[in-house]
Amino acid sequence: MREPAFWYRPRSLESYALGPLGALYGAITERRMLSEGVDAGIPVICVGNYHVGGAGKTPTVLALTKLLRELGETPVVLSRGYGGRLTGPVMVDRMRHTASDIGDEPLMMARDVPVTVARDRLDGVALAKSQGATVILMDDGFQNPRLLKDASLIVIDSERGLGNGKVFPAGPLRAPLNAQLARTDALVLIGDGRAANGVAAELAKRNKPELRARLRPDAESVARLLGKPVFAFAGIGDPERFFRSLRASGIEVARTRSFADHHMFSNDEIAALAAEAKREQHTLVTTEKDLARLRGREDVPDSIVPFAVQLEFDDPAALRQLISDHLYKARERRFSRR
Repeated sequence: MREPAFWYRPRSLESYALGPLGALYGAITERRMLSEGVDAGIPVICVGNYHVGGAGKTPTVLALTKLLRELGETPVVLSRGYGGRLTGPVMVDRMRHTASDIGDEPLMMARDVPVTVARDRLDGVALAKSQGATVILMDDGFQNPRLLKDASLIVIDSERGLGNGKVFPAGPLRAPLNAQLARTDALVLIGDGRAANGVAAELAKRNKPELRARLRPDAESVARLLGKPVFAFAGIGDPERFFRSLRASGIEVARTRSFADHHMFSNDEIAALAAEAKREQHTLVTTEKDLARLRGREDVPDSIVPFAVQLEFDDPAALRQLISDHLYKARERRFSRR
């Protein structure tokens, strides 16, 4: 979906009119979040958002994958497979599956880590454990109570924050903020903005840590694009962040085109983008997530360049300690119940 502009305005008639519906939706979600989840039998770390739309969950999951492997763990990602037709449980196979099968994010992550897609997360847990998982990384699902979470890390784009702070559809929040704060173990703030400082302050009162991180462009991706005017397109939660990243890397962004998050490009759209880029002698560039949705299609030109990024934490030692502590506590709890 393409998020409404009024979500990120302080006051609007639209949010006021939709307030009662947001209150009802929020009350239902908050009550649902109180349900006790099923224990997976192994540690479960959830990477989620308070709000609808993207903020950097996928890069965070990949960064945690690397860290967990350094700690000697075998992580497997558990995803609902948003945008895919398969209900699962199924292990993602990049040679066999497309984004229309299992969603763009699982397909992208499967390059670096085993990913299981399952609409019913408990079924996904069983499949992940059969693959030798010692830790499950949940991609999203923070508000879903089906599975007991040993740690929940919430990702926020520090430039955008949480918009007007209202619950969907009056605003971008998936549930009332206080209910979500109560279930948060750490906050991951991406970027140098100040829009989420209020949330960080509220969590600090609850002795929950704030971790700062930044999306760093891949050096090879930058080198391929420097000195060339580019036509950048993206169908992600915040396309403008992608365009800003290109410009901040010294890349000349001649044109841009934004699409809704998880947009499934038609043949005509791809042909039009390619024709426009060729006519203006621009290089077509997009995100890795967008390119995952185009993977395996014959109508996609090889000339589209992916712009890769990875998440780097300001204090890797603090992240390492946080994850180590939660893994220890999770296993200690399970051992004490025996």
